[in-house]
Amino acid sequence: MPPLHPLLLGFTVALGVGLLIGIDRERRKGEGPARQAAGLRTFTLASLSGAAAIAAGGEVALAAVTLGVVAFSGLSYWRARDEDPGLTTETALVLTTLLGGLAIRQPDFAAGLGVVVAMLLAARSVLHRFVLSMLTDEEIRSLLIFAGATLVILPLLPNQPIGPFGALNVHTIWIVVILVMAVSALGYIAVRTVGVRFGLPLAGLASGFISSSATIATMGARAKSDQALLSPAVAGAVLSSVATVVQLAILIAVTSMETLQAFWLPLVLSGMVAALYGGGFTLWALEHTAEKREQAGSAFSLVTALTFAAILAVVLFAAAAAQHWFGETGVVVAGAVVGFADTHSAAISVASLVTDKKIEASLAIIPILAAFTTNTVTKIVFAVTAGGRTFAVYVIPGLILMAAAAWAGAFIAGPLRF
Repeated sequence: MPPLHPLLLGFTVALGVGLLIGIDRERRKGEGPARQAAGLRTFTLASLSGAAAIAAGGEVALAAVTLGVVAFSGLSYWRARDEDPGLTTETALVLTTLLGGLAIRQPDFAAGLGVVVAMLLAARSVLHRFVLSMLTDEEIRSLLIFAGATLVILPLLPNQPIGPFGALNVHTIWIVVILVMAVSALGYIAVRTVGVRFGLPLAGLASGFISSSATIATMGARAKSDQALLSPAVAGAVLSSVATVVQLAILIAVTSMETLQAFWLPLVLSGMVAALYGGGFTLWALEHTAEKREQAGSAFSLVTALTFAAILAVVLFAAAAAQHWFGETGVVVAGAVVGFADTHSAAISVASLVTDKKIEASLAIIPILAAFTTNTVTKIVFAVTAGGRTFAVYVIPGLILMAAAAWAGAFIAGPLRF
């Protein structure tokens, strides 16, 4: 089929947006003298008017049409002011006019935004109930802090290495703060939704794909604040490492299948150990933790997130200093140094060397294992500092067993080459 003429496509999208939003407004319009002024036909005509204005006279004509719609909307609101009708319909009418104009220039974006507007209007009751009945003041405060950290502070931070050895990137470290808050919030939501026994292990497994170290820190903070959450928090912390192994396997496979073929046994054994160890604590939580819903409160601790970032900054500085003092003495040392901060980036770097034929796949095993081991050290530090002695006593053996299983898998696969 031949493609639609751009103008015809734009008017078609404008018609669809007007109808889609107008359907919802028509259902809520009411009947009789108290009915609202705008319904299906009005919204459709407003969208088409915006499209016609752009097509005929450009931005100036669209501005004139929009001002006219604003005037009519204001008059409608003034006539119904005694009934306190709100401004939703009037605002939606003006926005629909602008979407009609946008449909001529960017039909795909206008169509998507029109669907979002229609969904927001249709979800009025659900959104009102969620905000007024389910969200607490503390949860709204947490949401505002997270939004400020993500949308206000992050864009303002310089994204370049600073400090001695160029070890610290404030932008990257603040992303870690955001990740810690996001992981904690995910666990909070999971616990409030399905309960403590299931929520924390599931949240830990899912959060591990974001950051296993951050997950261990947040789970440790939960266990430290409430000992009743110890077993599910430990389960979530250890299960986060299962996600680490899965993600590591995927990234290595994408980078170099040859490296994955050489490294598959350490990955499998390490993942099995994490799954069994975390699964054991999950069963313990199911048997011994009384099922309860998390009390409404803060979704995350900003102090915990900042502490985690500070510790990570120290680790990054120490790693950069070691690399500066000892130099590039080989792929193994480089992988071990990078591994303190992130296993995945070290593994991808080594696998890339295999892809570029700079080293053999068998030589990639030791550097990746070194990164895996040093990253385990970082996780142990977070387990101790965030969760305290009891949490660390339960989590650290699982982390050590994972690293040992990975090395054992490498020895079983064949002689190791440096």
